[in-house]
Amino acid sequence: MTKKNGICYPDTGVVPLHILGCKPLDAYRLKVEFNDGVEKEVDLAPLLEYPVFRPLADENVFRNLMIDHGIVTWLNGEIDIAPEWLYESGRVPTV
Repeated sequence: MTKKNGICYPDTGVVPLHILGCKPLDAYRLKVEFNDGVEKEVDLAPLLEYPVFRPLADENVFRNLMIDHGIVTWLNGEIDIAPEWLYESGRVPTV
């Protein structure tokens, strides 16, 4: 049980997924390291057709990412992508 602000909550034992590290790769791909120890490569090129992600088509913007509270962000948080989406959409790189 966890107590926060005087309220008791049951412990679920589930740790929320978040990103520990992220590196931009060529062709609008990311190499992402998750808190469960898994590393995946994620292709963001298909997202560039959506207006919210169009600024990422500028390679300078794409490469200038940050991790804010376990979430990959660009342009000071104006653009972000959920860790869960990156996890589900990514693939484990082959050696």
